[in-house]
Amino acid sequence: MSVAEKVRTERPPTAREPRVADEHGRRIRGLELVWRYLLLLGVLALTVGPFLWQLSTSLKGPTEDIFSSPPSFLPEHPTLHNYERVADTIPVWDYALNSLKVAAANVVTNCVGSALAGYALARLRYRGRRAATLAFVLAMLVPVEGIIIAQFTTMRELGLNNTLVGVVLPGSVAAMNVLLMRNAFLNLPYEIEEAAFVDGANVWQRFWRIALPSVRGTLAVVAIFAFMGAWDDFLWPLIVLSDPSKFTLTIGLNYLHGTFANDERLVAAGTVIAVAPLIVLFACLQRYFFRGVGEGAVKG
Repeated sequence: MSVAEKVRTERPPTAREPRVADEHGRRIRGLELVWRYLLLLGVLALTVGPFLWQLSTSLKGPTEDIFSSPPSFLPEHPTLHNYERVADTIPVWDYALNSLKVAAANVVTNCVGSALAGYALARLRYRGRRAATLAFVLAMLVPVEGIIIAQFTTMRELGLNNTLVGVVLPGSVAAMNVLLMRNAFLNLPYEIEEAAFVDGANVWQRFWRIALPSVRGTLAVVAIFAFMGAWDDFLWPLIVLSDPSKFTLTIGLNYLHGTFANDERLVAAGTVIAVAPLIVLFACLQRYFFRGVGEGAVKG
């Protein structure tokens, strides 16, 4: 008997495994699988479709019909002339730099402030900790429009009106980000910090060397939310800024809608310029963004 035949006869029979199964190991029927894929394709079309349409419109020349039926996503003669026209119409790169300054400062202040406040709410023992947590929860229930006049008055009294610092300061530490960091720190086992405390580590050492590296996924989520909130904000910069040289990108692109309302290609090019940094940021941090499920787990 050959070696191959001997191995084949000695191999125990195994049950036939389903080709498609869910997370619990149960087999998914063909019709159910088709409906799942159709649902995913529908969600994909609703979320990604508008961006693809804007991207296609921004690449179409002046002779192409952007309102054809059925719509055509692929431009016949792709061109970047619309992006050049945006730069010639408004100082888009100066506006983008102002937005980048505001967004970067917002990311730094939110990551630092939310991490410190979240650790204090989750780990430190002091009187009034539950009341402080409740205050952050209640702060999320207050609409921005209800306090925007008080914010503007405060910035004016501080002399920060018409400055980028005045744009950053009200959103420097968001209540939702603090609660996200608090929940992440609560999921960490207490035994790790207790062992570090026995070894002589103080509060700052336990925070910096043990707790913070274990919640990098949640910290990436806070960074993405802070960047998106500052980059896409329109109402507050419009109220606090009056000097056109300090406008952010969202305010500057509003000139394209007002002056060139009929030129959809120009508006689409400006929209793509505004969305591109968000895509780049998410692409860089997506590895940490999807680690939230295992946040706080102990590695062997």
